[in-house]
Order: sequence, then structure tokens, then C-alpha cells
Amino acid sequence: MYNIKGKKAEKIEAVTFSDLGMQENDIEEILRCSVDMLCDDEDSMLIVGRQVKNDKLGRSDLTAVDNNGNIVLIEIKRDRKDIEGRKESFEFQAIRYAASYATIESPDDLVKKVYAPYIEKYRSEFELGELTSYELGIRKLNEFLRINEAEKNFNKKQKIILVASDFDEQTLSAVAWLNSNNVDMSCFKLTPYKLQENVYLHTEKLLPVTKCDDYYVNLMDKTLPANVKKNKDITRRSLPKIDAMLDWGVVKEGDTIIAKGREEEGTLLANGNVMADGKEKSMQVWLKEIYGWSSVQTYVFAVHKESGKTLSQIREEYMEQQAKKTAEEA
Repeated sequence: MYNIKGKKAEKIEAVTFSDLGMQENDIEEILRCSVDMLCDDEDSMLIVGRQVKNDKLGRSDLTAVDNNGNIVLIEIKRDRKDIEGRKESFEFQAIRYAASYATIESPDDLVKKVYAPYIEKYRSEFELGELTSYELGIRKLNEFLRINEAEKNFNKKQKIILVASDFDEQTLSAVAWLNSNNVDMSCFKLTPYKLQENVYLHTEKLLPVTKCDDYYVNLMDKTLPANVKKNKDITRRSLPKIDAMLDWGVVKEGDTIIAKGREEEGTLLANGNVMADGKEKSMQVWLKEIYGWSSVQTYVFAVHKESGKTLSQIREEYMEQQAKKTAEEA
């Protein structure tokens, strides 16, 4: 990472969380409030638990539900030495916790055991009104599953996300092997940088390595200029963003963006943000406030009012048109 000063670039060296005096609990709280840093624009996630105790008195760091109805376990270690110093391996600890979540049979079960206590613990962050923690929890979780069309798939699978500022080779090797045997486990490297009094976090997904066939790479490769190297490891994070869509002209400054299934509207700005209620916000922040989720599939839940299509549909249609045009010209 570099800091630009005039025509010069000053390198900013990475630091460790221990250098910053931060504990695992601090990182846990950051991710609880900003779990979207572990999500692509195509993901939605609802945090439903923190430090949930299982029958064996183990405590999982963060618990969430994703837009496919999977229960997601997020386990955090501060630095590499914290991973290497454990008697029990990082990945095995997470697997044990995930196994306990496999016994959750219904949204009602999850709310009673996990989500309602979480809402009660952080009740100042929720608008309960006359509702109990359970009543609000079941309402929010059912709405999340319904809007994401994931009701029938609730907890058919469990996912594990491991987060640390660095990983040892044994953990990465084990996770790669588990992925090859259909265990859904990811590793995210969270690197802190300090510039003066400000701390910046860089998120990098290390595993699993994304296969290009999983996404729109075939379309993207055909639309890239001939002088641009085709990358076989393009991930969802590489999909064109709103700034590219503005450049294409498929959406325009001043267009109206609607939150899917809601009445809230925002005006698209030239920089890709939206103006809503007199305030400029990123589309992700705006949608998170509307739905009350921890992260939102930005391009799936942002609807272009003028066309009636989601930004995801508009983007995919444009890329398909360009791919077809390129094929016809070849």
C-alpha cells in the first residue's frame, strides 16, 4: 500500500494487530459491525450471533445466515502466532463449532437459541417497539430468507470463514484439502496498515481459489480489449462495478435507484453513490440501512427504476450483448 504525496509514492508498511494493541475481541467487533468486508457485491449476510456457547462450552466468534440460507460460522484469530500457538488447530476448532450448528432444524430454533439472545445483548441497535427479542428476531430472519428466496434451503449447509492477519502453511493446506472434499471453508487475510493516527484494513480472500467457470468470466474475456491479459483467476470481486456501468451508458447520472421490494428511492450520482434523504451514501451503505442486514447483494437489490431491472440484470445483459457482438465480428 502506498501514500501518494504529489508525484511521489511513499510505501506504507503493514503492521500486526498486536503492534496496534488490538485484541481478538476488537477485530471481532469490527467484523460484527462491518462484515461486508468479507462479502462480495453478490452476497448478503445477516449477523445473528456473537460468542455463542455450545454444549461443550466452546464459544464461536460470529454467527450469520447468508443469502442461500446457510448458517455461516466466522472464526477469528488476531495474528499468525495466535494460530500456531494453539493446541487445537484453527480449522478443526471451527469445524467443531460448525457441527453444533448442523443440529439447528428451523429458523425458529436458530432464533430461540442464537438470534434472540443476540438482539437482547445489542438491543440498543434494534427497534423493538412492543416486540420481544424473539418476535423481532423471527420476523427479521424470515424476511431475510423470504426476500433472498432461501426459505427452503435453510441450514442445508454450514459455511466456515476463517479470518486472521496471516495464516500458517498447515492451516492453508488443511483448508485447501477440506475444500476439495466439499467442506465450504474460506480463509480471509485481514491486513492492518497504519498511517499517522489512522488504521486501514485490507481484505484478501486466500481460499478457496475461485474457478473462472463459476462466474461471468467467459463473457468478460470476450469483452476485454485484445491488449488486456485474460486472467484465469477472475473472481466476483472483478465483475464490473457501477462506475463501469456509468461509462457504458447503461445507467446514467440522475437515474433513480429503488431498493428491491421496498419504496425507498435514491438518485444515482456520477461517482456511483446515491443521494437519498438529502445525504450521499455508497449503494451498499444505503441498502444496508434499508434492509437492516449486515451486508446486501448490491447489484441484486438495487433496481434501476427507468428500466425496471436490477443492476445485476442490466450488467449481465450488456456483457452478453458485447460478447455476441464480438463473436459476430470475429
